[in-house]
Amino acid sequence: MYWENVVWDAREPRLLGRFWEAALGGETLADAPDVFETRVVVDGGPALDYCFQQVPEPPAEPVRLHLDLRGAEQQRQVVDRLLGLGARHLDIGQGDVAWVVLADPEGNAFCVMEPRPAYADTGPVAALPLDSADPDRDAAFWAWLTGWTAAEGAGPVTLRHPSRHGPLLELCPEPQPKGTGKNRMHLDVRLEAGDDADAVARGIEERGGRELHHPDWGELPWRFFADPSGNDFCVLPARD
Repeated sequence: MYWENVVWDAREPRLLGRFWEAALGGETLADAPDVFETRVVVDGGPALDYCFQQVPEPPAEPVRLHLDLRGAEQQRQVVDRLLGLGARHLDIGQGDVAWVVLADPEGNAFCVMEPRPAYADTGPVAALPLDSADPDRDAAFWAWLTGWTAAEGAGPVTLRHPSRHGPLLELCPEPQPKGTGKNRMHLDVRLEAGDDADAVARGIEERGGRELHHPDWGELPWRFFADPSGNDFCVLPARD
């Protein structure tokens, strides 16, 4: 298995996707009214696809996953460029902090970070902070799921691709427990040839996750799960 996608639910996937593609320097993989996908490759590290899928309305759940972009010594210039692409300043009660909080064109919060040694060699995305009821437990879960390993970071518990390049996955104490609704952003992992989908599902449940079902979803080529803290994610089938 490997981590493949970061997925947004969007009202206008093409608008939101083109913003993020320009922001991150991605390469278009899909461009349609109801879905947009762009790939960001980090030299010597992982390639992650950033996917935007159309939904009738954004989920009401508080955001549990967001992007921290690498600003470093060019933080001011990065912020100005993003504002020019359609971002706006956002006050979420952050107070006087060293990073800058912005909103993308659909109001999703993200941050542009100040210089931090842990964010060297990350590429444009410094980190993906994910809310967790138990960061140590969830780090073990996601390490098993993705193959990423413990690393130094800003979060209490941090994982990184074994190459030590690319963004960090930071497990952060949740401000409140996950509700029953769907996350606005989630992660996808992809099975590899020879992986047993049912065995993976059992491994997820043994480690505190669970499979989710909904009668309105119908038959899907992927399977939908929640991690031990309730964060949504998908397991995609192996590619032919």
